[in-house]
Amino acid sequence: QVQLVESGGGLVQAGGSLRLSCAASGRTFSTYAMGWFRQAPGKEREFVAAINRSGGITYYSGSVKGRFTISRDNAKNTVYLQMNSLKPEDTAVYYCAADPVVRAQAMGVMSEYEYWGQGTQVTVSS
Repeated sequence: QVQLVESGGGLVQAGGSLRLSCAASGRTFSTYAMGWFRQAPGKEREFVAAINRSGGITYYSGSVKGRFTISRDNAKNTVYLQMNSLKPEDTAVYYCAADPVVRAQAMGVMSEYEYWGQGTQVTVSS
């Protein structure tokens, strides 16, 4: 089992940047694929980015590709989401997710992830 704690959210102006972190407990972090999802008010939770166990393969939603970068440091049990050129429509609660067996083809599917953090609020003002 793994516990996830997100941090780094906050209020930023449009065009600005934030870096989210997700710290995982346990000694087996490197065996988990990791994902970031977000949920805006009144909307369903949606996929943002994912990274495989080694960090060598990444996936992005079309709405963030080219602006966001997911990375991981297995020595620090942490996954990051660098968010640049933020837009008001990026405003949401951002969630970190982990799963040891998610298939590469399904890394953008919310139901494939077993473990979730509590989320961190990101607000982008216009």
